Amino acid sequence: MQSSVIGKIEKAHRYARERDRITVESLSVTFAGDNDAHRVTLDADGWQCHCHYFENWKTCAHILALQEILGVMLPEEAQTSLFPPPPEETGEPASA
Repeated sequence: MQSSVIGKIEKAHRYARERDRITVESLSVTFAGDNDAHRVTLDADGWQCHCHYFENWKTCAHILALQEILGVMLPEEAQTSLFPPPPEETGEPASA
């Protein structure tokens, strides 16, 4: 393999670890829910989901799951979530 390709692969791995470099500005996914498939989108107008729960509450489990998965890659206004932030990794065991 050429050294330039190896360098690009190493750089890609570094970028993948440094997720704060990435900002998701728009997104469209099909989420396989327990009862049906749901279209979830994120754009300049915010989150949308075609599930019944979203119709009333303007959030749902599908959006919350994507917020947890994408985390810091989302613009700040799209990060609002009911999930608590993950514990900071300090290398110390978590206290009970």
